[in-house]
Amino acid sequence: MSTTTRSRPARTAGSYLLLTVLALVFVAPIAYLVIGSFKPSSEVIDGVGGFVPRDLSLDNYTGMLGRFSSPATGYFSDFFLTSLLVTTGVVVLGLLVNSMAAYSLARLRWGGRDAVMLGVVALTILPFEAIAVPLFYALNDHRNTYYIQILPFVASAFSIYLFYSFFIGLPKEIEEAARLDGAGVWRTYLRIVVPMSKPVFATVAILSFLTTWGSFLWPVMMVDQPQKRPLPLAIAVFQGQPPYDWGQIFAFGVLMVLPVLVVFLLFQRWFVQSLASSGLKG
Repeated sequence: MSTTTRSRPARTAGSYLLLTVLALVFVAPIAYLVIGSFKPSSEVIDGVGGFVPRDLSLDNYTGMLGRFSSPATGYFSDFFLTSLLVTTGVVVLGLLVNSMAAYSLARLRWGGRDAVMLGVVALTILPFEAIAVPLFYALNDHRNTYYIQILPFVASAFSIYLFYSFFIGLPKEIEEAARLDGAGVWRTYLRIVVPMSKPVFATVAILSFLTTWGSFLWPVMMVDQPQKRPLPLAIAVFQGQPPYDWGQIFAFGVLMVLPVLVVFLLFQRWFVQSLASSGLKG
């Protein structure tokens, strides 16, 4: 038996050990959050002892929901509904707008296309914080509305670039065959391109969902009514209000993170497929 053959099991065991350690590092905060949400507040911030599941109950959840019981404090259902509506609006409209813009850049011929594509690439490195203040003054009359939390984030240079990178790698022969059969641009896009692009649609949907669901700066600037607060702003306000109860804060955090995990589990197959295909293209 060669040295290479003998060392292969050792390398495999080492790889699995490293991956296990990394998995534990990433899973540990989530496990701490979930376990702490069921424990008395006095036992939540307990170092390593916080991972020990003892004295578990739903008191933190009922107590947290009970503290949001009037128009002055807002209701948790309102926070959740706001985040759900805003995130759904940004994701759905963003998939439509950004994919069409990217398809136009990748496949159609029109004047100034290269300049627009250069602008899209340049905008991918521009952080939202750089334009937040001008946007605030331009849209200040529309505070405390759902649409003002949606519209500024529908068009995304990064999403357009992801779609463009995927579309440019699709075989043109299939689209040309559809054109020969009499399909126009819209029919080709809807019937041919979109079904072949499920991985990139899933990737953009997940990234857009994560970004919008956790958005904090824009709601801080544009929302001051409790009924229109999204979850990130609501938990920040809740955390700063006495009495400070870490068990209830953890319970709030679990209810805020749970939809993110559900969405990722639903779309992870296409997300991984998109990453794999991107690696193959590179």
